[in-house]
Amino acid sequence: MIRSVLLVLLLFPATLWAQDRTPSHCVALAQATDGIDYVVPASLPEIARENVYLHYIDHASFLIRSHGGLNMVTDFTGFTGTLPFTPDVVTMNHAHDTHWTAFPDPAIPHALQGWGEFGVGITHHLDLGEVLVRNVSTDIRSQFSGIEEKGNSIFVFEMAGMCIGHLGHLHHAPDAAQYAALGRLDVVMAPVDGGYTLDQATMITVLKRLKSSIVIPMHWFSGFALDDFLTGMQGDFSVVEVGGPSLTVSLHNLPSRPTIMVLRPEYINVAR
Repeated sequence: MIRSVLLVLLLFPATLWAQDRTPSHCVALAQATDGIDYVVPASLPEIARENVYLHYIDHASFLIRSHGGLNMVTDFTGFTGTLPFTPDVVTMNHAHDTHWTAFPDPAIPHALQGWGEFGVGITHHLDLGEVLVRNVSTDIRSQFSGIEEKGNSIFVFEMAGMCIGHLGHLHHAPDAAQYAALGRLDVVMAPVDGGYTLDQATMITVLKRLKSSIVIPMHWFSGFALDDFLTGMQGDFSVVEVGGPSLTVSLHNLPSRPTIMVLRPEYINVAR
């Protein structure tokens, strides 16, 4: 019986076993599809219905895991740790090679680049039933300080009634059209290095404009950059030191006051 289930998983795409998606409130959604149960990989947690599990892997990479067992990794570099599992979706940005890989595992069903041909950008609207993955293109500074239009993507994951956004390697404040396309992000992962992406003042302005319930700092390189960011956000946001790499969120447990949840990155390793 187990062998038969595994064979089905290998032969058919992830859309067949995805769960229904609770509609989010940031954009209108396509019709959700029914699916079948998913075999949970060992050592990855089971998630209660209407909850989302977030694990900060490293740098700008996060595991986002749904109740039905869909695993999505942001800014995928090809390595998540020693636990052998294949994500269902990976997203990538190409500002630097710490945000993408040229050789994603061919077994990954959906490897989404955040860029297209130079200056053209790319559009993703991947409906997996339980999760909708979409993107909003933004510009990046090129290697020689020029501007590559639409060379970065902010990826948005709509699931469990929430919109979860990953700002990627953001190099400028979004314009009005980009803010409108994003909608309201309940949870946002934001680069707070203060220079390689946005300066601290501009990033703080962007996050205050987004009005997300939870902000998760990433891409901070050093404790000094993280501390500068937290200092700049005090007064408008509460700060919670989670004390580990992961947290579980749901639409019903979002904080009433905008809150920065500080996660400490950790690879997803086999338990010793």
